Amino acid sequence: METSLARDLMSDEEWAFHERFILAIRAPNGRKPTNHRLVLDGIFWIASTGSPWRDLPDEFGRWSSVYRQFRRWTLAGLWEGMLEALNANGLAPDALQMIDSTVVRAHHQAAGAKGGLRDRVLAVRAVDSRPRSISVSTARACP
Repeated sequence: METSLARDLMSDEEWAFHERFILAIRAPNGRKPTNHRLVLDGIFWIASTGSPWRDLPDEFGRWSSVYRQFRRWTLAGLWEGMLEALNANGLAPDALQMIDSTVVRAHHQAAGAKGGLRDRVLAVRAVDSRPRSISVSTARACP
């Protein structure tokens, strides 16, 4: 018997927490809402696996629809609201704290600072441009 990837990814308590944020930003007019729980599970599946959007299993819906809803929620500020509520309520353990690589700065030498790359290129040129002829002493040693 095959098990479903989409089943039981999010507990009912977790969904109750997330649902209020989704309903708060949802426009009152427009199309009938999709299964937001399944879409959110799909987004969390992508985040936890690191897979490309196109590899999202069909059980979560069309990848393009899930991605489009992810973008809408991102532009509406859904994720920031959820994270602020998690932090304010103390629901996010310290082990889940993350850093964003876009703000992590490397040491200036890691960026190829002055002289680093140039010295290596010059060293390669020096090795590459050694004389290719055989010296007289080597020629005498080899009959």
